[in-house]
Amino acid sequence: MPPKPGDQSLIPQEHQPHAGESLLKLSIGAIGVVFGDIGTSPIYAFRETFAGHHKLLPDAPHVMGVLSLIFWSMMVVVTLKYVSIIMRADNKGEGGSLALLALVSRSLKGEKRWTKGLVLLGVFATALFFGDSMITPAISVLSAVEGLTVVESGMGEFVIPIAIGILIGLFMLQARGTARIGVLFGPIMLLYFAVLAVLGLVNLVAMPGVLWSLNPMHALAFFAHEPLRAFLAMGSVVLAVTGAEALYADMGHFGRQPIRLSWLVFVLPALMLNYLGQGAMILSATPADAMEIIKSPFFLLAPDEFRLPLVILATMATVIASQAVISGAFSVTQQAIQLGFIPRLRITHTSAAAAGQIYIPVINWTLMVMVILLVLGFKTSTNLAAAYGIAVTGAMLIDTLLLATLLFSLWKWNKAGAGVLILLFLLVDLAYFSANLTKVPDGGWFPLLIGFIAFTLLTTWAKGRELMLKRLNEVAMPVQVFVKSAANSAERVPGTAVFMTTARDGVPHALLHNLKHNKVLHERVILLTVRIEDVPYVSQAYRTQVKEFGQGFYRMVVHYGFMQEPDVPAALSNVQGIGAPLRMMDTSFFLARQTLIASSRPGMWVWREKLFAWMLRNAESAMEFFKLPSNRVVELGSQVEI
Repeated sequence: MPPKPGDQSLIPQEHQPHAGESLLKLSIGAIGVVFGDIGTSPIYAFRETFAGHHKLLPDAPHVMGVLSLIFWSMMVVVTLKYVSIIMRADNKGEGGSLALLALVSRSLKGEKRWTKGLVLLGVFATALFFGDSMITPAISVLSAVEGLTVVESGMGEFVIPIAIGILIGLFMLQARGTARIGVLFGPIMLLYFAVLAVLGLVNLVAMPGVLWSLNPMHALAFFAHEPLRAFLAMGSVVLAVTGAEALYADMGHFGRQPIRLSWLVFVLPALMLNYLGQGAMILSATPADAMEIIKSPFFLLAPDEFRLPLVILATMATVIASQAVISGAFSVTQQAIQLGFIPRLRITHTSAAAAGQIYIPVINWTLMVMVILLVLGFKTSTNLAAAYGIAVTGAMLIDTLLLATLLFSLWKWNKAGAGVLILLFLLVDLAYFSANLTKVPDGGWFPLLIGFIAFTLLTTWAKGRELMLKRLNEVAMPVQVFVKSAANSAERVPGTAVFMTTARDGVPHALLHNLKHNKVLHERVILLTVRIEDVPYVSQAYRTQVKEFGQGFYRMVVHYGFMQEPDVPAALSNVQGIGAPLRMMDTSFFLARQTLIASSRPGMWVWREKLFAWMLRNAESAMEFFKLPSNRVVELGSQVEI
């Protein structure tokens, strides 16, 4: 019986991490993982709005206007858009751009003209995420370590070496996994957010009038009197909401309710108290002092004797935020591999208990090199802030477009109400995205460059696989014809032969080559296809689907979700309907290794064909990816012209 992707029973109980756990425990866990990125924004967001590339005078109208923009950005972008609405769009419990894309694509099946464009949008959002995952660790750790210069001005020359040392240590740690130190993330981030709230509250008590900045009229007045400055300020204000998409992406680990509870009850109040405290400190100072304070308002919130502990705590928080982004890059890469946008890569599990704890060496070392180059190239968090924001706002804009499709086509919301919401989100997202485009000459080109490179790789691999399968299917022989002609004429030998094939119809090339050169067929022949569904998990009950052709020939399709790791021997050990139980010592696995020949045939430009061929050559072996026993595998080569 084939799987039914829309069936809730597809989700195995063991892959529902929030089942049976208390809401409070999950909420605390979410604080330690989900909110690291947005939680470290107060270190640099308020400062950059005034002292960044587009400077503002730290006087009352500007401070009140910026605080108003920060508050209402958090309410519209984070609270309303992500926490209240987008988090309802869970793909069987999972969130994130690719999970949302799979959900939208499934709802639009049959509407090809829409689906293709939305797939490209979702893939581009994923590509932008890789740019963001390089900048976030660099700007977060660098901004925290720069706090040392507030404690001791002579420490400036040590900032970059210390930051690079911390980052190298963080990436070196990935191979060992974070299960042991992960238990510390929650308590450290709880302490960090509590300190944010207390420091902000202490300064807010001295000037409670800053609370009036929560009135949206201050933001509107800022735009009314200085529209250009307000527009440019949005390029830095958006730093306060970077990390909002992480709430959605990490939904599968903790569930919707714990993340909502953590945000509304603890994280949002702590962040706003800190921003209000920074604003109150600026407004209570003389104009001359305000100009000095605005260079590092976050660390100056603390008294002299507490600044070094605050720097240490902030650095720990930025390391945790960076860890969350790196883990997110691993998770997104795994999803992209399973959905056919990235070639097979080596994936190792760092925890026997947590399926989501994975490590991908090539992604880890690529990120480390790029992050270190960013720190060395941009040198300060202010310069990095110029590069930060475009990838985030671009992904947020794409999420809104995908959400619009869901509201109108799948959820069938009231058109007027849904239209108003989408217009509001588009207005905000377009404003932030266009404001960040002004950063392109000062460093914003970097995430765009990384995004376009990643997008080219993702789409080239997906298109190349499509063309390769099309060429193979053009010359494929129907299985029924092969069984009738070859099963009786060829010599049969004992044992089972499993031929791995990506095509669900026709005879695999490896089988034809084996018969041509070895002149034999095994007593039992299984044509096996691994299919990744557009749901995160497929339960054991729907794992395999078998069709018998007679003469010892079987077609088997093994189904996995895009969050699961294929294990072919494990699937074969439980399969029914193929005669006698399968013994691994009597089983041989046959793999086809294609050598691609770039040609001028219609399909892709030659340079993309060569790029695809290079990616195919460097892909992880199917033997290791599908966990096949190395002493039972036979590889047969063939050439394919695309």
